Amino acid sequence: MVFPEALALHRGGDFAQAEAAYRQLLEQDADDVNALHFLGVLHHQTGRGEAAVNLIRQALELAPDYRDAWNNLGNILKEQGRYAEAEEAYRQTLELAPEHADAWNNLGVVLRAQELDLDAIDAFKRAAELEPNNAAVLTNFGNLAKSRGLYPLAAACYHRALANDPSQFAALHAYGYVLYRSGFIEEAAQAYRQLLEREPDNAVARHMLAACSGEDVPERCASDYVRQVFDQFADSFDAKLVDRLHYQAPQLLTERLAAELGEPKRELAMADLGCGTGLCGPLWRPWAARLEGVDLSAGMLAKARARGCYDALHEADLHGWLDAEDRPFDVLASADTLLYFGALDGVFASARRRLKPGGWLAFSVEALDDEARDFHLQAHGRYCHSRRYLLDCLERAGFGPTCIESAQLRTEADEPVMGWLVLAQAQGV
Repeated sequence: MVFPEALALHRGGDFAQAEAAYRQLLEQDADDVNALHFLGVLHHQTGRGEAAVNLIRQALELAPDYRDAWNNLGNILKEQGRYAEAEEAYRQTLELAPEHADAWNNLGVVLRAQELDLDAIDAFKRAAELEPNNAAVLTNFGNLAKSRGLYPLAAACYHRALANDPSQFAALHAYGYVLYRSGFIEEAAQAYRQLLEREPDNAVARHMLAACSGEDVPERCASDYVRQVFDQFADSFDAKLVDRLHYQAPQLLTERLAAELGEPKRELAMADLGCGTGLCGPLWRPWAARLEGVDLSAGMLAKARARGCYDALHEADLHGWLDAEDRPFDVLASADTLLYFGALDGVFASARRRLKPGGWLAFSVEALDDEARDFHLQAHGRYCHSRRYLLDCLERAGFGPTCIESAQLRTEADEPVMGWLVLAQAQGV
């Protein structure tokens, strides 16, 4: 048995025979660095991660200048989440081969995983200089630029990636996003149109095409769109919304509710419609004898459950849940959830049926300044509503005294996002 024969078995997918061949080579020569290296790679491929690392380290002790072994060691450590060790392996590779584009790309990945974004940018930039047509490198570079809010740079990276490899679906998904964030709305629509042609069932592409093109605009966001978007963002939602976007709708709504509800006595039946991760739960719990939460996203509900302040959580569409529910509530509150609905007559009518006479519907939505229009689907995929439309809908649904005021709900791209804070009281029947 010679090494090329063992490697051919390995590359042909015959792992059992390849492993036997590598072991035979090591019986003949325990210091065969190629056999140690590729046996380690094989172990990784067959789920024996720690043994893989040990075998490749043995090879490197015998041949410290074995650059491919350093790179593969880095790949294995990266997949195990051992990013600092992977970084060291990739840097060893680059000491030996400064022009190794793959190692620069991999180094960028593990630097980003350690939140060393500026160093990661340098690594991806170097990889792109060495291989300017490498779609994987360009997509990674674009992803990092996107996460840093460098949308024109991200768009350029995705454009080049797709020009070199049109099958890069991940790049196409993100390309539309960074185009509209850069102000290129028509170009974003075209990107979503292309994505929808390739993935006809893609709920995000369908909704965002409508948002960017103005074509076939739905009266509300589809449930599968909302579920997909928020399941993806569940882990980072609070940090992004509160820390980076200065989200304050829950606090603002709580202040308005407190003025109407008086001192908290834990005596009310309340529901948090579109509760998300439960940011409102701790704020509203002091008034509630029973507090329930409703949301479409299982990922968000898992976060809300961990807060421990809800008596019940329901994975459901809030409109459908209101129609199915038969118990009366004192307060139905919704912070920045009704902006995923355009037409609101149905939701308000259902909310009125679930509220006791004199009960309160409290919510926030984004503001549409054009009073001649009812609502508008914006390029980012959320609806905004005019003040007149909200008041008309609430009156038709059976709400009486209504307080509506303008407020800054959060920031986006360093610009204030203005909205309406609304408290509407259910009339008696």
